[in-house]
Amino acid sequence: MARLTALKDWRHWRRGRALRPTPGADDVENATQRVLMYGVLPMWFVPAVADWVMHRRTDIERTTGVKESAIHALMMAEAGVPVLAGLVARINPLVLSMMGGAAALHSATAIWDVTVATEDREVRPVEQHIHSFLEVLPLAAVVITSCLHWESVRDLARGGKRPDAWKLLPKERPLPKKYLAGIAAGVGTCVALPYAEEFIRCVRARKSVV
Repeated sequence: MARLTALKDWRHWRRGRALRPTPGADDVENATQRVLMYGVLPMWFVPAVADWVMHRRTDIERTTGVKESAIHALMMAEAGVPVLAGLVARINPLVLSMMGGAAALHSATAIWDVTVATEDREVRPVEQHIHSFLEVLPLAAVVITSCLHWESVRDLARGGKRPDAWKLLPKERPLPKKYLAGIAAGVGTCVALPYAEEFIRCVRARKSVV
């Protein structure tokens, strides 16, 4: 019964009044929302493209190849799933746990990624610096989201005893459609397409060797 109720909520998830940080407002909540929406999330795009460029310059397809590229795809999934949940779902103990767990897993995978990369490919200092941005952004997103939803953090610390604590529910105030479309376009253009091209390039290079 609870599952059917949640599905019903998702069918109407766009009906709520859109969440729009008040222009010009200088209170902490509005400022923090703007930093998260227009700073932290879009900031992912530039270092993602820069990292892809570094992989291309150091001939990833002829060195670490498919293995490293597949790790990159895994890391994108680890970052992308909690980002999607944070954009469309209500922030509760379940979503906070997803975001925190994914950030920790992303950091562990980043160590694996560099370990694999340095075995056969030159990882230049510039690329290492780019990695530092990519590693800290998921953690920053979790911290800022937690500050905005301190009541859910408190609920999580108490074991998530509220009725909807462990349900994946749509936001009561969904983010604007134009904003979601812009983020989707940025992820597709700056993250999904470049790394899909990288993976395809690595697969083709492996087949040509075989």
